[in-house]
Amino acid sequence: MTMGTMKTLLAGACLLPVAYGAFSTSATVGSGSHSVASSTSSGKYSQFTIPSSADVAADLIANIEDPEAVDAQSVCPGYKASNVKESARGLTATLTLAGKPCNVYGTDVDSLDFSIEYLANDRLNVQIVPTYLDSSNSSWFVLDEHVVPRPSSDRHASKKHSDLEITWSNEPSFHFQVTRKATRDAIFDTTGSVLVFENQFIEFVTSLPKDYNLYGIGEHIQQLRLLNNLTLTLYASDIGDPIDDNLYGSQPFYLDTRYYEVDRKGHHTLVASDKADQSKNYVSFSHGVFSRNAHGQEVVMNPEGLKWRTLGGSIDLTFYSGPSQADVTKNYQLSTIGLPALQQYFTLGFHQCRWGYNNWTELEEVVANFEKFEIPLETIWNDIDYMHGYRDFDNDQYRYPYSEGEEFLEKLHSSGRHYVPIIDAAIYIPNPNNASDAYDTYTRGHKDDVFLKNPDGSEYIGAVWPGYTVFPDWHNPKTGDFWAKEIAIWQKKMAIDGIWIDMNEVSSFCVGSCGSGNLSMNPAHPSFSLPGEPGNVIYDYPEGFEISNKTEAAAASAASSSQAAAAATGGSTSSSTSYLRTTPTPGVRNINHPPYVINHDQRGHDLSSHAVSPNATHSDGVQEYDVHNLFGHQILNATYHGLLKVDEKKRPFIIGRSTFAGSGKWAGHWGGDNASRWAFMFFSIPQALSFSLFGIPMFGVDTCGFNGNTDEELCNRWMQLSAFFPFYRNHNTLSAIPQEPYIWESVTAATKSAMKIRYAILPYFYTLFHEAHTTGSTVMRALAWEFPIDPSLAAVDTQFLLGPSIMVVPVLAPQATSVKGVFPGVKNGEIWYDWYNQTAVDAKPGVNTTIPAPLGHIPVFVRGGSILPMQEPALTTKETRGTPWSLLVALSGSSTASGQLYLDDGESNVPDEILDVAFRVKGSSLSVKAKGNWEESNPLATVTVLGVSEEPGNVRFNGKPVPDSGVHYNATSHVLSVGGLQNLTKEGAFSENWTLKW
Repeated sequence: MTMGTMKTLLAGACLLPVAYGAFSTSATVGSGSHSVASSTSSGKYSQFTIPSSADVAADLIANIEDPEAVDAQSVCPGYKASNVKESARGLTATLTLAGKPCNVYGTDVDSLDFSIEYLANDRLNVQIVPTYLDSSNSSWFVLDEHVVPRPSSDRHASKKHSDLEITWSNEPSFHFQVTRKATRDAIFDTTGSVLVFENQFIEFVTSLPKDYNLYGIGEHIQQLRLLNNLTLTLYASDIGDPIDDNLYGSQPFYLDTRYYEVDRKGHHTLVASDKADQSKNYVSFSHGVFSRNAHGQEVVMNPEGLKWRTLGGSIDLTFYSGPSQADVTKNYQLSTIGLPALQQYFTLGFHQCRWGYNNWTELEEVVANFEKFEIPLETIWNDIDYMHGYRDFDNDQYRYPYSEGEEFLEKLHSSGRHYVPIIDAAIYIPNPNNASDAYDTYTRGHKDDVFLKNPDGSEYIGAVWPGYTVFPDWHNPKTGDFWAKEIAIWQKKMAIDGIWIDMNEVSSFCVGSCGSGNLSMNPAHPSFSLPGEPGNVIYDYPEGFEISNKTEAAAASAASSSQAAAAATGGSTSSSTSYLRTTPTPGVRNINHPPYVINHDQRGHDLSSHAVSPNATHSDGVQEYDVHNLFGHQILNATYHGLLKVDEKKRPFIIGRSTFAGSGKWAGHWGGDNASRWAFMFFSIPQALSFSLFGIPMFGVDTCGFNGNTDEELCNRWMQLSAFFPFYRNHNTLSAIPQEPYIWESVTAATKSAMKIRYAILPYFYTLFHEAHTTGSTVMRALAWEFPIDPSLAAVDTQFLLGPSIMVVPVLAPQATSVKGVFPGVKNGEIWYDWYNQTAVDAKPGVNTTIPAPLGHIPVFVRGGSILPMQEPALTTKETRGTPWSLLVALSGSSTASGQLYLDDGESNVPDEILDVAFRVKGSSLSVKAKGNWEESNPLATVTVLGVSEEPGNVRFNGKPVPDSGVHYNATSHVLSVGGLQNLTKEGAFSENWTLKW
């Protein structure tokens, strides 16, 4: 867990007042006393608190807000192309400044290399880099291909056979245009703009159609379809989930979908999705754009185009022609960023966490309560509570001793359950004046010299939860081995089943190397109060709480007002702001305060605020300024390979906070420190769908909310919604009210109802993940992706699909008893079946249908033409995998259906035994064909067929009559149920091919 900014909610991740700071600089760390003490306390256990001034950065004016900011487009000369050389596979040219350097936000680069390469028929790359690169400046501009691979190339590719073509011109200055041949539509067009390329500022502009449909450009919390009047910042930030601002990771990729009306002659006319006519027919074309750049960036959206601005790097754009979203997403992953990791089967179960589980006994009680209330629980998680002084790879032996942990984990594992703890990105540095404050992880890392440095070569010392800390340098070839060894040493003490990586933006609670010269103060308390400490009691509740809980809401409001008044009285009254503008110096890079100020969400927009400063230096001389957005990506890589060294045969399970393009190869992601508010449940859907585009399908949010108190209604709805997300975890902050699903009777019932569906369709979930892992397909899907000829779906993000076959329409507002949903494809004969009553839905094309949804009920629908393999729900995935099989067949309007199933042992990195099963219905016959050597011994119990128009005369399984006692037909719902098949499949449901006819 973490939190983001204490300015609004807090400042970072998993905190704990009752165990944070009971240590004096002269006392033994972890000596057994756990009361909180501040720097003003007296006595043996007082603790130094880092002054709040240590985390105050400069107040800068973001250029987009600055009335005095110069528009580079109006003053810079652009470039002219010369020395053009063309080939069948592309073009190269030299770009030279077309006039006097503007040097507006850095030093203009006078000569650039421009290249076009047709990588494949559906993939095109454009690069613009400085002509003169040497060891002193190459890292400023060109990404390391070992860290961020370049897109692959097909040797048969050519301009002639490409879906796309690119043209360029020097009039009035250099610009280029990428066109889709099929529609003659420019998908990227810099006409009318100038290219700006400076050592600390690059800007390029493309026009877009009016009312465009763009998706991606992460990480942000917002609608799925991007607004056309917004500045999107890409700079990894430790902040608690603001709307629209930059968040934890950087994903410089977007999907562009365009709809066309096609006339009788085949001509395509572009139409705005919001103005489409349901009576007309449309087609769509999607393309993707990946900007291979890891510097701090801004994408300025305006109604007719976008400006892409970056604080360094190069222009390295790859275009993916599609033409569908699925084609784009698969191409992006297969050719460029890599395919997502195949998750272990258990990871699809339910996960429970909170910041504030104080010892092994409390964890055991939580597990026991899940069993008591018969709620499925797969994995129990630990936030930073378990750590000794919040130090990585080191348990608090008072509250989480290894001896008790071994006993707890043996019992947990024997029940089929799992355990995952948190690991932070910073390493505590011991107090040199306290011999008992030794910390072996730091000692080993210091010996191998694997930590980030200051420009003068000393260790860069910031501050995170333990106090003053150092940070691994992922550019040092020794650091990966160091990290892997620490994981291995710790894993021998604690039999963990995965790792949760937090604070990896990388976060620091002070500006600069604030710990230099201050280590005698360690361990230190952060400069902000933690949840539950005096003055920081949580009184926040969701919208609607004042209606359902009037008395409690009134009391909380009064207490909150009193606390705020006390804080105002005791706080600083100064509100003066001193703004800083940096004037560029020719030939000199200002690393900490670049001349162009991006709209960074931290205080003052300063890049040093709440993060390791840009001037922190890596072993190869590269400064953090140039690679900040890659820290989280690289620690996930190191953790993945560290877990493989522990057990090379088992797939690593990792959930990480900060990500970059390609992080899905190693890890899943959770949505960070959201709030217990309806808006954050609402936005969780577009968050998840965006990460589908980024190649990170293992996504979920802190269910019921992290910051603030949840309430019964919100948690009821959210536990049901998250049951249909790939990563399903409940997690909340320290000192907030408990929110385990068994706390409220109605939430218990609602949770069990939704989990019953989730655990039944686990085989479908797992098959979707395997397909994503092997082909780059998505797990959670937007309606517009699955139904690309319906422009009215372009902005729908309040409902979603799991794979092609299951649609979820959740309630996302308080006090509601119904929800409006659209049933896509109905115009073209699509049939949707209600999951619960198994009847076809009566819906009209393009109309929002009102669906009953009383509290505790989440509407779920099955798409006609689908076959879902299922098993019986149980309390763990292990138990579920041991139950008989059933098939849910939802017939299309033409009485056809299909589906598939993938099985293996659920954990092997390279499974020796697998099983692929194909299901198909044609007419009144279901055929099942299996291939592979995985032996699935569980029998088939039931086949349920939806949409059977007439009662069958007889039912046969592989030619043998099924006893009448096992056949049931409902003439009202048109459901055929065939049971009692266990006796016909004793060797296993898929041990042989079979056919069921009715």
